[in-house]
Amino acid sequence: MTQRILIALTSHAALGDTGRDTGFYVPEAAHPWEVFTKAGFEVDLVSVAGGEPPRDGVDLDDPVQRRFLALPSLGDTPRPEDVDPSGYTAILFAGGHGTMWDFPDNPALAALTRTIWENGGVVAAVCHGPAALVGVTLSDGTPLVAGRRVAAFTDAEEEAVGLTSVVPFLLASRLRELGAEHVPAPDFQPQVIRDGRLVTGQNPASASGVAEAILSALADVPAGAGAESNGVFRSGTGGTL
Repeated sequence: MTQRILIALTSHAALGDTGRDTGFYVPEAAHPWEVFTKAGFEVDLVSVAGGEPPRDGVDLDDPVQRRFLALPSLGDTPRPEDVDPSGYTAILFAGGHGTMWDFPDNPALAALTRTIWENGGVVAAVCHGPAALVGVTLSDGTPLVAGRRVAAFTDAEEEAVGLTSVVPFLLASRLRELGAEHVPAPDFQPQVIRDGRLVTGQNPASASGVAEAILSALADVPAGAGAESNGVFRSGTGGTL
């Protein structure tokens, strides 16, 4: 399997009926991108609608975000249906509230994810990015997350930011409904859960830790072997707890 990683971004720009803008949360894509590229991986971007995806959470005082936002590929991303999944060893779903509207019900995105997973690759998501996993079933019809330990933006965190009644569903609750074991940390604290080749993070503070855990998963799992190991990672620890 080639050593390429795909970062998936939302194309949804409206925060419900609030009149506020949303999009992908830039540091949740930029900081993993930095980890991957420093480790020698090639990184590509994809967005639900293609083109230039809407942005949220931009901090131009962050040099990593500035470098990421300067990528020419960010202005012309392909759609999931235009991506060959066989070229990727891992996919990471960056968060941002926009994901809650266009990640769960996109058949092309789900098919791309299922193929990467069933080819022995790593599937990962951070913050609201696990909204993509809501729509992913395996070839036998079972949800990818069923019976697996995951992290995601918690219901308590959604309440803390005042958007419980704005988002179309509560992400952690929906993952539990699909049979996942949601493993939360205290609000807005780093939390990264690795369950074999599935890596998930709770919030923006978990983004770099998710990327590090993806690299660990890629190192542990031979391409196509489907072997699995379990662990809980916290950002900055560099190891299994």
